[in-house]
Amino acid sequence: MDIQQFEDKGLAHYSYAIYSDQANEIVLIDPARDMTPYLDYAAQQQAKIVGVIETHPHADFVSSHLELQEATGAAIYCSRLVGAGYPYTGFDEGDEISLGDITLRALNTPGHSPDSISIVLAYKGQDSAVFTGDTLFIGDCGRPDLRENAGNITAGREQLAKQMYHSLREKLMVLADDVLVYPAHGAGTLCGKSLSDADSSTIAAEKVSNWSLGDYTEAEFVKELLSQQPFIPKYFPYDVTLNRSGALALESQLNKVPVITSGEPVFEPGVVIIDTRPEAVFKQGHVPLAVNLQDGGKFETWLGSIVAPGESYYLLAAGTTQLQQVIRKAAKIGYEVNIKAAMVYDEGTVTLEQAPLADFTAHPDQYTVVDVRMAGEAATSPVFSNALVLPLDQLREHIADIPVDKPIVVHCAGGYRSAAASSIIAAALQNKVTVYDLGEAVKTFLP
Repeated sequence: MDIQQFEDKGLAHYSYAIYSDQANEIVLIDPARDMTPYLDYAAQQQAKIVGVIETHPHADFVSSHLELQEATGAAIYCSRLVGAGYPYTGFDEGDEISLGDITLRALNTPGHSPDSISIVLAYKGQDSAVFTGDTLFIGDCGRPDLRENAGNITAGREQLAKQMYHSLREKLMVLADDVLVYPAHGAGTLCGKSLSDADSSTIAAEKVSNWSLGDYTEAEFVKELLSQQPFIPKYFPYDVTLNRSGALALESQLNKVPVITSGEPVFEPGVVIIDTRPEAVFKQGHVPLAVNLQDGGKFETWLGSIVAPGESYYLLAAGTTQLQQVIRKAAKIGYEVNIKAAMVYDEGTVTLEQAPLADFTAHPDQYTVVDVRMAGEAATSPVFSNALVLPLDQLREHIADIPVDKPIVVHCAGGYRSAAASSIIAAALQNKVTVYDLGEAVKTFLP
């Protein structure tokens, strides 16, 4: 037997392949959009992929379950509560999959979503591991506020938080202490709030270290779980819907993306331009109205937070390799279909000035300071007492809230978000006021 974990660092996502050498068969759990690593693993083992299990319709990434079914003939398993629009086999409490000397057993574990399941792996009759999806994380549990307006079954956050309390205690904590815990996400995901950096654990270790398994009453647990959850990106409900129906094959979708390779591009008015080049290069010259969303570790999340589902956008990069990379990242959240055109572009007539640090430090009251961190970040760790807090994911909708009687200085915690935000504000308020990005210099103002 082999359990292979696959990691997507950008989305802090873990998926799994369970291989039975006795049956020479593989079952996958929560696969990412690109099925290539799973096909490569199967080829390496010279085994057949016979099943794909979805623990729930994911909000933060697009799964390849339907494409894998079409490519390999594997059966898709999910809870009947999903109301899936693809051919599937129901996999709920008491249902089992046999894989040689491995048995996979379904547990209904609602809380993150009404249709969440966890999968217990028994090897030669002994429970050995549990794949917990977005129910139990290492050091945390899944957030309960993503299914109030999405999915086949919607439920309020308080109702789901109560279900999470019972799922953790009545379904997972009762497993043997030595059972390994394999979650669908690690630190950095927006599907929880305080995950550990570890990629696996045991039931015993989680009982000791995971706050959500602590000695809480139901009411105390619900209050704590609902407090200080991270923001919800715009694309999350869209991905729930897409995963319930099943995404189209990745490569065929990528081939449909219009890529401009020659000639001077013409940008249609009103269509957002996403320039993924480094901040320093962008500030030296970019096309009018472009947004500087740099290709980095959280590009997909911020793309799906700034650009709304169904909204067309242009995608720019400094080179061919970089362009193909950001197109594929967009596809991880199902946003390849909205690309109006993609192109290599390394010019531009518009520049952004460096922030006048000496003058700003001496006369901060002569500037409008815009803090684009999350409201919780700004409240617990204020940098400037007079800052206007407008989180990046909501910024485009609240430009009118920014006064234009003084130059504007934009900051976040380290520079990535402020680069995007300053370009959004400068594009929206063009010629009305000067906009500066404080960038990494914000660190000199931290208490």
